[in-house]
Amino acid sequence: MTVESVGDGYQGGVDAQTRSDSESNPESKPRRGTIFAAHLRSSAVVAVQFVAVAAALWILAWVVGKTWVVVLPLVLGLVVCTVLWPPVRWLRDKGVPPAAATLLVLLVAVGVVAGAVAAVAPAIIGQSGELAQQASAGVVQVRDWLGGPPLNIGEEQLNSAVAAINDRLSSSSAQIAAGVFTGVSAATSALVTLFTTIVVVFFFLKDGPGFLPWLRRTVGEPSGPHLSSVLGRIWSTLGGFIRTQALVSLVDAVLIGIGLVILGVPLAYALAIITFIGGFIPIVGAFVAGGLAVLIALVSNGPVNALIVLAIILAVQQLEGNVLQPWLQSKSMKLHAVIVLLAVMLGASLFGVIGAFLAVPVAATVAVVLRYYGEQVAEQAGENAAAP
Repeated sequence: MTVESVGDGYQGGVDAQTRSDSESNPESKPRRGTIFAAHLRSSAVVAVQFVAVAAALWILAWVVGKTWVVVLPLVLGLVVCTVLWPPVRWLRDKGVPPAAATLLVLLVAVGVVAGAVAAVAPAIIGQSGELAQQASAGVVQVRDWLGGPPLNIGEEQLNSAVAAINDRLSSSSAQIAAGVFTGVSAATSALVTLFTTIVVVFFFLKDGPGFLPWLRRTVGEPSGPHLSSVLGRIWSTLGGFIRTQALVSLVDAVLIGIGLVILGVPLAYALAIITFIGGFIPIVGAFVAGGLAVLIALVSNGPVNALIVLAIILAVQQLEGNVLQPWLQSKSMKLHAVIVLLAVMLGASLFGVIGAFLAVPVAATVAVVLRYYGEQVAEQAGENAAAP
């Protein structure tokens, strides 16, 4: 049933009831109660349809949650494929067999990531002790600030707060121990997910070009062409989004990292990496990474240094928002800032950090589907569909 037929059915019900009243009493117009009843029946039908759609979406979300251990490697593999597919396609165009091209690009990508981690890890380990000492000194400074004007919190109140925290930690020792075991289990699950994702990426890159033709033949007419078209658009949108975000995040990380190194902020390399990763979580990621850099600069180098770091981060963010993204991203891939923020919050609340990372790609995918649906509705209505 199409949207037009549903709308015509509702209007037809009202018109039929109106004609019935007019025919039974030609000299009078339809009664208000009759019109209200017809509208109420139409609203009831719409309400039932809305409840049915909401229930279907809830069941879909429940199934995704229950099968998340399988869905997550597939989604991560798809995201990684959007980055690795251009070099694989270039090698295949040069005559390299699909399996060899995929394996070569995958090994290079793993080597680059492992090399970056190996290059940064010594600096992080070497500076972690110094950072811990500076953090302790920062706690003392905060305590002195709380005891002075304008707050003037007494020594007894501060000691009582510290004692309450210690008591809370002591009473929660069993929960903390359980959290440690949970962390070990999560680390093991992360390793399994990582290995599964690598295998999925290999087969996606190797056999991916034949998926859409196979799906179109399998589904058949009339749904096959629509499904193939919308999946092709989703792939293009995700690829453009991920590659653009990677480039923008790299520029942010390099510029902010250079500023942190010049200012002598501890863990500058680690903060640059966090900035790069945070760039894939719009708005929230930049806020968290920037706040962490400012906090470390405040604890280690003082308020003046922290203000300079804050100015550098704001300048880089302005460069990103006003120059890089408008230049690198096409308008069809952009989402309103409110939608991005709500998507990140919803993804983080449902699936944690990985949900925040995948929130914007999922929102972009939904936007592509809705845009395609709008084009089809406009075509059936005889309107001029907007360019995708």
